[in-house]
Amino acid sequence: MSDQVRASHILLMYAGSMRSTASRTQDEAKTQIAALKTQVDGGADFGELARQNSDCPSGEKGGDLGPFGKGQMVPAFEETTFALEVGATSDVIETPFGYHIIRRTG
Repeated sequence: MSDQVRASHILLMYAGSMRSTASRTQDEAKTQIAALKTQVDGGADFGELARQNSDCPSGEKGGDLGPFGKGQMVPAFEETTFALEVGATSDVIETPFGYHIIRRTG
């Protein structure tokens, strides 16, 4: 297993999630991220969806987080990313920051 991965993600924060400035409720975020996952699964452009929807500053770069190693991300995010094959997209996961869809890019 590689000690570094590269990934892009779409993050939807909600009121009360870590570092959140979002006003949406947790239920609203969950509904919205599920709709985005459906679009991704249907072939929508991941980077464009990230640019339009992600609450993470990485959204401006199509969700690209660049390379990272073990211990640099919260556990659920790290475990999910390292378990994906390059080019694969995760199911919706929740971290203290909100809901994510992750695509491993390297």
